[in-house]
Amino acid sequence: MVKKEQVVAFMREALYRPMTEAELMRAFGVTAREARRFKRLLREMEAEGLVYQTRAARYGLPERMNLVVGRLQGHPKGYGFLIPDNPALEDIFISASHLNGAMHNDRIVARVMPGRNGRREGEVVKILRRANHHVVGTFQRKRNYGFVVCDDVRLPMDIFIPRGSYGGARTGEKVVAEITAWPAPRRAPQGKIVQVLGPAGAPHMDTISICYRYGLDPEFPREALREAERIPAAVTAADTAGRRDLRDRTIVTIDGEDARDLDDAVSLERLPNGNWRLGVHIADVGYYVPLGSALDREAYKRGTSVYLPDFVIPMLPPQLSNGICSLNPRQDRLTLSVVMEIDGSGEVVDYEIFPSVIRTVERMTYTAVRRILVDDDPEVKARYAPLVDTFREMEVLCLTLRRRRLARGAIDFNIPEAKVVLDDEGRPVDIRRVERSIAEQIIEEFMLITNETVATHFHHLEVPFIYRVHETPDEEKIAALQDLLKTLGYSIKGFPRPHPGALQEVLDQVAGKSEERLVNTVMLRSMKQARYAPTMLGHFGLASPNYTHFTSPIRRYPDLFIHRIIREVITTGGLSKRHAAVLQEMLPAVARQASERERVAMEAEREAVEVKKVAFMQDKVGEVYPGIISGVTAFGLFVELENTVEGLITLTNLTDDYYLYEDKAYRLVGHRTGKVYRLGDPINVRVVRVSPEDRQIEFAPA
Repeated sequence: MVKKEQVVAFMREALYRPMTEAELMRAFGVTAREARRFKRLLREMEAEGLVYQTRAARYGLPERMNLVVGRLQGHPKGYGFLIPDNPALEDIFISASHLNGAMHNDRIVARVMPGRNGRREGEVVKILRRANHHVVGTFQRKRNYGFVVCDDVRLPMDIFIPRGSYGGARTGEKVVAEITAWPAPRRAPQGKIVQVLGPAGAPHMDTISICYRYGLDPEFPREALREAERIPAAVTAADTAGRRDLRDRTIVTIDGEDARDLDDAVSLERLPNGNWRLGVHIADVGYYVPLGSALDREAYKRGTSVYLPDFVIPMLPPQLSNGICSLNPRQDRLTLSVVMEIDGSGEVVDYEIFPSVIRTVERMTYTAVRRILVDDDPEVKARYAPLVDTFREMEVLCLTLRRRRLARGAIDFNIPEAKVVLDDEGRPVDIRRVERSIAEQIIEEFMLITNETVATHFHHLEVPFIYRVHETPDEEKIAALQDLLKTLGYSIKGFPRPHPGALQEVLDQVAGKSEERLVNTVMLRSMKQARYAPTMLGHFGLASPNYTHFTSPIRRYPDLFIHRIIREVITTGGLSKRHAAVLQEMLPAVARQASERERVAMEAEREAVEVKKVAFMQDKVGEVYPGIISGVTAFGLFVELENTVEGLITLTNLTDDYYLYEDKAYRLVGHRTGKVYRLGDPINVRVVRVSPEDRQIEFAPA
């Protein structure tokens, strides 16, 4: 049977011209018995954007027809950007008049045409897959009709709800609307209310709305739950057969206080030759979740666990994620262990990868380890006395590994996260800036070296695998970063194609200065987004040729997927040709799905935190805070407070002068006074307006 890869390769030939379905069937020698399957193959390829069918019903490759396939990223002002599937291509601007009914997150095909200032623009010619069959928003009822104002500002058009389709909703309630008619050039989308979530101000409603909008379902299918219920709650003797028994070793987990899905544990000892023996033991989730099972299908669909301020939406049911798979203290658990011998320079000189059974001796928290290593807290040290020397040794190894990683040119961003503290009804009562301590760094470095070791091993074996890749940043974005750095008195060595180490040099130079957060943030935005791929493409940010995600199989599907491959290879000696071929064919879809679900999770998590930040500031109008200018635009200044809350000072709130925007210098300059507002400058601000509806915080200079 003809495969998709063969069709694509055929169409890539220099002499290929667009062919009809019948012509392609003749070219591939498709028999009458195979005709239906071949036609279905073409339809699947068209739906995936691999081929494009012209109005004359001829098939060709989109890139050979001046077309680009990708995802539409909407904008509140009505226009959008095409994010191409091909990561080598730049995003393409699409004006509101050229969207042709496409909406945010739709998968589209766009024709490329010249735009203003030499940049390419696009026009949507085909919508491959709609993303917004259901939308979440606030219902407003008028006399003869109603409408839904979408929560997602990237869906700027209200959904028209005809009379009789209100579903019992009342004005001001949060609802789920099903779109029944897609937008057209002169017509808004139309829909009907299919679910009333409740009053907009109800407990946890802001996060519940985000879950519905991003398709994050806290409930699992019945079939997956039945499979989970059949899994024993404890490890049996039969489960441990063929595994190395490490239950007598001193093994601990180190996680956050709130963590319930503990999928990594560590052990460390000094060898007689002075080297370290580092053991990283990862929950063997694949043992309980076989490929193709209901649990596996649901995990593939979810792609990742999602960590929201109010609650967690796990990739696997709690019976697994918090139970038999979680490396809970003093409980027998099945694991895949990577035991590495590491020398004094941080190099792995020997390693083993094997299935094991462990029993952790303690469930440590980052806070407790920090109090031992940083605060030298006598009470905490007494509580964990048998482990204190091990943690001291872990600190030494961590710093050794970090020095080695930075020496080869890895980039180590320092961007503090926000911890939102909620009351029982989901209302924010505090927002804390969370800094990364040595405790977090220990686990981070141990996981990094483990992922590199696993990636290198299985890359050399040439088995089907999922890698974590991070490509070289675009020269245009590096040029913009260089312009910013020059305004602050810094420069990138090797510009415009710097080694990642040159970027780390800049981060070292700004460390501890007022512009540190700004430079870290802008540099991070200049990077391409890391993704999953079936081929080894290297990791720019880590300056590593080989990298994968192996250490979090409870909460990341790519880790679970490769765990099963790893266990099969190390227990049987390899994959059968047939199984290897099946897995190889699955890899592109698995990598694409995992990357997409990771992006959705990140967006939902970021938005949920931003919503809580706005809610937290709602009763702070009139109060004054110190901050740092985090963005300069033609319409005003963005200012970030010490607790990571960000707001906008509009030009109308800069009342002492008329300010001109100097984009190259990232600053506003007073026309009369010459007063300058520059990126990274400290500033005191007063909160003048907080709007939960449009999720905006407005400041004015204090």
